[in-house]
Amino acid sequence: MCTLEKRGRVYLLTLTGTDEHRLNPMLLDAVRSALARVRSEAAASSDGGAALVTAAEGKFFSNGFDLAWARASPSLRPGLMTAALHRTLADLLSLPMPTIAAVTGHVSAAGCFLALSHDYVVMRADRGFFYMSEVDIGLPIVDSLMSVMRAKIPDPRTRRDVLLRGKKVTAAEAEARGIVDRAVVGAREAVEAAIAMGEELAARNWDGEVYASIRKGLFKEVCKGLGLEEASGEEAAAAAAAALTKQPSSKL
Repeated sequence: MCTLEKRGRVYLLTLTGTDEHRLNPMLLDAVRSALARVRSEAAASSDGGAALVTAAEGKFFSNGFDLAWARASPSLRPGLMTAALHRTLADLLSLPMPTIAAVTGHVSAAGCFLALSHDYVVMRADRGFFYMSEVDIGLPIVDSLMSVMRAKIPDPRTRRDVLLRGKKVTAAEAEARGIVDRAVVGAREAVEAAIAMGEELAARNWDGEVYASIRKGLFKEVCKGLGLEEASGEEAAAAAAAALTKQPSSKL
């Protein structure tokens, strides 16, 4: 369902196959297993900073929830699916390194939440739309996921168009309206651009736990909705003290 490889300082997580990469608990658990491996390897490494890039094979980055799987047991499976996405987004938001989504094709509905839960988004410019389809298919959005939209798409008119009009947004328009950070022609080129960004960020050699702590504070509403606990004042102070002891005097 997904592969994980290391390119320099960058971990590349790829959703494999030419399907739509519909999000169900099986795929999301595979992603979470890969993220756990990234977290473990980074913690054990003495090589300095790292970064994560998430990409996908085929014409879709992700076409959202696996609604066919959910409809097989409508009283049970939708809740399981949403909970699995919550856990995956929480893992991304607490990962102790910069994260970049390389959106190599169409991205819609729940797939948009997955992409936007990365720190940066690079989107393929010559194929694919950013499309929140819920208003068109009659599917409500739970507030914990809506908070991702409020946090990552700050302009209210852009949110209106995306959520209340079901506008299919091209990569060029998504870049202009602040939904994604870069639009790059070609799927391979989008991945390479994301990896280059990851290398640049990893070279800063930031303390990963401090980075994750700042991210959680920045997106406090999102993290609360996903069940991520915020560090107490004492824990934050202890983390800051530990980070200071690691810094050479030239950085202080």
